[in-house]
Amino acid sequence: MTSTFVKDVGGDDGEGSAGNGLLCFTNCLLAMENGSLVEKDLWIDTSKGIIVDSQKTFFQLRERPSRIIDLGGAILSPGFLDIQINGAYGFDFSIYTGNDEEYVSGLTRIANRIVETGVTSLVPTIITQEQSLYPKLLSLLRPRKTKGGANLLGWHAEGPFLQLAKRGAHEPTLIRSAPKEIESFAETYGPELSATPPVVNGKEDVYVKIITAAPEIPGILSSIPALTRPLLSSSSSTSSASSTSSSEKKEYGVTFSIGHSIASSDIAAEAVKSGARLITHLFNAMPQLHHRDPSIIGLLGVSPAFNSSPSALTKIKTSTSGSMTPRGTGLKEGKKSGIEVVKKKLSIASGTPGVVSEAISELPTPPGSPLLNPRTTAPSRAASISNIDLVEGPVFGDAKSGSWGGEEEGWRPYYGLIVDGIHSHPNSVRLAYMAHKDGCVLITDAMAFMDPHLPDGVYPWRDGKNLVRRGYKLFIEGSDTLAGSAVSMDSCIQNFARFTGCGLGEAIKCATYNPARCLRIENKKGTLRPGADADLTVIDPVGGDVLSVWVDGREVWSRE
Repeated sequence: MTSTFVKDVGGDDGEGSAGNGLLCFTNCLLAMENGSLVEKDLWIDTSKGIIVDSQKTFFQLRERPSRIIDLGGAILSPGFLDIQINGAYGFDFSIYTGNDEEYVSGLTRIANRIVETGVTSLVPTIITQEQSLYPKLLSLLRPRKTKGGANLLGWHAEGPFLQLAKRGAHEPTLIRSAPKEIESFAETYGPELSATPPVVNGKEDVYVKIITAAPEIPGILSSIPALTRPLLSSSSSTSSASSTSSSEKKEYGVTFSIGHSIASSDIAAEAVKSGARLITHLFNAMPQLHHRDPSIIGLLGVSPAFNSSPSALTKIKTSTSGSMTPRGTGLKEGKKSGIEVVKKKLSIASGTPGVVSEAISELPTPPGSPLLNPRTTAPSRAASISNIDLVEGPVFGDAKSGSWGGEEEGWRPYYGLIVDGIHSHPNSVRLAYMAHKDGCVLITDAMAFMDPHLPDGVYPWRDGKNLVRRGYKLFIEGSDTLAGSAVSMDSCIQNFARFTGCGLGEAIKCATYNPARCLRIENKKGTLRPGADADLTVIDPVGGDVLSVWVDGREVWSRE
């Protein structure tokens, strides 16, 4: 469904704009961390680029937003995260011609254009390379912000420590083992492996480092604990310098992902116990499910009670969210009491006129709570959510002692899914999701040919090979070997909702909160919590189309 926006007459939302920099999104459905859609306003500070607590701002600081944007019943979601993407819009992260400026220009082009798909943060992925190239590529892929585009969070090295039998499109002559264990990783990836996060405004920023490797390869399994040991903060590293040097241990802060592997069930489980946190593109480049040895896929079915004592318990709570009908604000465009009101006109189901925005209402209802106005039936199933039982996570005897990753959710890893209808059958997608909902992470695995405006055809690739694009499908010319995907994240979300039958809010969670939690950055990304980055995607609640995108509190893309 197409939506039309009236031009925002408020000017620049950042520093130097009129008013106090506070902006309120109203008449919208917030995509929450549990997959629900809640009718509620959201306040952001455009000068700082963060989400703010409306109640604290209103009651303690005595501040009201100087601007209001009426979203007309649309979904307001955290910006999408793509943690496995090989390229897009004609640029391949794995191709380096020797020109740093050209490479950075390609990064910027992707960051500026990918926001049209709702993605506000991505982790560029490089496939197996010549060993000499890794230090240069990883240094160029350090976190960076682009003006008017998505944030680049770090890097994902898919290879070279892969199983030759499951190499896929990776060059077989470059695949290697790790005979010197952790030192093999350090020699391959160079100084960026142990690099610390950048410091922004006196605080450490996000630096994502993901490595996909096969745990059955010699030297890999024993390296996982060292790779995944969290990086110490600057103060912690200073205070513990002597103990660190004496033990000769380094902190790398890597998210280890099992992939391109033929690991048995025992080895896969041992990898998770050692610190592996993710499975790379589930179902692809791994053994298929077998009832006697379910291998990597079987990790989704691991019981928290298995090898644990006492028996597992779960904490159950019931969602209390009611029906969520888009509502009108009762305000006209223009100004009211010195507050600018911008009406975003959407051609979606219109709400009923009713109570005004929480930002200026004189009702006693706290500004951070949904207003208790009459509601009717939501206009679509995708825009509504029923009361469901939410399993928060396992609680069992040794959860806090380090067993199975040392966290309550650590007994089962997260898993990436390419939901293009090609890499995995819709039934397989639904099967995985029903087995482990909180672990589902949508990825595109997109190649340079991911461009919604690019026609099908044959295109030159690397090493003298050609790739054939047919819709979302990319394969090496002359073979049936899949070589990544051409699907976009917004399409993955729409496909996922159709394949699984889940609500749109639950599908959004798999592209926002789940990947952020997997990477341990859920306080800044993938959430609408106060203090998180104001990276936001506005979505049509009926068709799931992206309507507008905000990064660091500024609108960077809008569907005209």
